[in-house]
Order: sequence, then C-alpha cells, then structure tokens
Amino acid sequence: MKKDIKIIFHIDLNAFFASCAIIKEPHLKDKVFVVGGNPMTRRGVVSTSSYPARKLGIHSGMPINEAFYLYPKLIVVPLQFGLYQKYSNLFFQFLKRYSSLVLEGSIDEAYVDMTEASKTKHPLELAQEIQEGLLKEYQLPCSIGIAATLFLAKMASDMKKPLGITVLRKKDIVEKLFPLPIAACYGIGKKTYPRLEQLGILTMGDFTKPEHKEKILTIMSEPSYHSYLEHIMGHSSDIIDPKRYAIPKSISNETTLNYSMDSSDAILKIIIEILEHTHERLQREELVAKTIGIKLRDDQFQTINRSITLAEHTDDYDTFLDAIESLFEENYHGEAIRLVGVFMNSVLQKKDLKLDYNLFTYQMFSKREEDMYHALKKKKTS
Repeated sequence: MKKDIKIIFHIDLNAFFASCAIIKEPHLKDKVFVVGGNPMTRRGVVSTSSYPARKLGIHSGMPINEAFYLYPKLIVVPLQFGLYQKYSNLFFQFLKRYSSLVLEGSIDEAYVDMTEASKTKHPLELAQEIQEGLLKEYQLPCSIGIAATLFLAKMASDMKKPLGITVLRKKDIVEKLFPLPIAACYGIGKKTYPRLEQLGILTMGDFTKPEHKEKILTIMSEPSYHSYLEHIMGHSSDIIDPKRYAIPKSISNETTLNYSMDSSDAILKIIIEILEHTHERLQREELVAKTIGIKLRDDQFQTINRSITLAEHTDDYDTFLDAIESLFEENYHGEAIRLVGVFMNSVLQKKDLKLDYNLFTYQMFSKREEDMYHALKKKKTS
C-alpha cells in the first residue's frame, strides 16, 4: 500500500530580533543596524543583523567592533527578550489557525503539518496566505519551505530569504539540494563540515556518493552517517508530534512524613531515597539537570527551598548526592520536619548537549540506540 505523501511547512521568521526592533521602533526600517552588543564599549557580539547590514557583510556572531569597522555609522539595538517572547507567542497562535500539528523548532521557527488543510486549498495558496497574514497582522516577515519531510521543508525555507516560498519535492533533490555546500546541510555542525570539506566532501551531493562513505565514517558514527543520508535523500521523518519534545522544565518528588521527625540522619535518609527515585526518572527519560535542590517543611508549616546550580548539566548521581548532603547540612538546624522533597531544575534532553541538532532530531541515535545498532549489525555479520 502506497504511503500518502505529507505536506510539511517549515515557517521561519526572517531576522526575527531585527523585525521585532522595527515593530517597536519603525524608524529602523531600511537602516543598517544590529541587535546585541554594547555600542559604547564596542564589546560583545552581533545577535541579529538587519538585511541592509547583511549586505555589508555584518552577520550574527560577529564581534561588534568588527561590525563598526565595516560600517562606522552602525546602529546598535539592545536585546529585548520580553518583546521577542510576545511576538513568538503570537506567531505560534497564528499558525494554530491552520493546523493543530505545530512543532516549535525555536522561538522563531515552526514545522506545521498542512496535509489536511491542503485538501481544500492549494499548499502554495496556503503558504502565501500565512506569509501575508503574519506580515499584515504582526509585521513579521517569514520564509516558508514546503516539502514531504521536516528536513526537506527546513532546507527549502532557507533557499529564499526574506519573504520566500519554496517547494522542494523529492524529484527536485538532485537538482536543488545536491549542489548546495555541505556547510548548508541542516544538522551538520560548525566543527564537522570543515572536516568533511578536508576530505573532499564539498557538497551535499558529495555526501551521498557511495565511494565517500568510508572517508565520512572516519569522522562520524555509522548511525549518524545513515541518518544524514536519509535526510538528504528525502526518506526521513514526516511526523509532527507537538508533544514529542515536551520535556519538563523541572522534576520534583516530595513526601509528607507520618509524624514530625527531628533526627537528622533519618530525615537525610528519606531525602536520599527521594533523590534516588528522582534520579531514576531523569535517566529513564534521558534528561540532564543543572540545578539540584531540597525542600523542607517544619511542623509549623514553614517551608524552605534551597538549591545549588552546578557548573554544567549532568545526570551523575554522585554529583547530585554531594550537593544534596551539603544543602541539608547547611540548612537543617534540628527543627521537627513534616515534609521533605527533592527537585531538579534547568532540565534538558541529554542529546541536546551532544548534538548540534536542536529539536529536529527525529532520526538521531541516542547512546542506547547506537549500542543496539552496533549489536544488531554484529549479529547479522556473525
């Protein structure tokens, strides 16, 4: 039975921070300006540059002093995160008028399954309607990629900016995708693509050539190689599940004691048991945390929450245990306790720390999956 072809939109707000700056200060339109950095000290880096600034070679990540060297009359606008969050919320609310299947790629980009909507209106007409609606209602310019998979839609939206609409069909891959530089391949990071170029893998088409496989495997794992190959050839995910990456911002567990306790050893033992339970969930869901804390409530219903922020995200139990013991020693002073708890904040998916591949990670392998892959391969060859 032939699989129905999905219609996936990738909608990317153009120069989002700069667009928000123009909304707030209309006089900036058509001006050479950047968002981020300090104009007085000329320290910091460019977060986003306006399109006139980009034409002069000023780009995100560039040191502010270099930007001023290229254009001494450069206007610098401070970052305004509240403003960005406001318009990001409006953006996603707008898209949900067209589909309930919306996946947030980041604050300024979304993947939308438009398969159902396209049954009653042509996808190009829908894309134009979305593009014009965002511009008219919120002054937010965007580019839209239309394809059968998330990866192809993402690649398509990057092909025409600003205000572009690009259709990338599977039959167009060789003509439109293969000639692009390997650096343009979404997911291949800044550290990886220069190494590929050194091996002679200069384009996305080069990456797909069988004769290059062994060279590529010298710098990336076989599962990663096959994952990128599937993406480029149009065989990767077309599923948008808004809940798939809905991870908790924090994990916590607590318990009310059967009676008030003032034995520090007994209380700490219960806290450690809660930590073990909390840590099991963290590992089960392949998460990491950067903040660990305890909650104590005495028999007068006075509650304290104390936490330690670690140097980096981790799922290491001993690190959490050391922090918990220190927090308890510093904050428990012999009072009768009725409730104890443990919480972990700044929670992330473990793979987000290791892969230069944000939310778009449908076919990337976790450590467990990679081990399974190698075990299966070994079984087949034995």
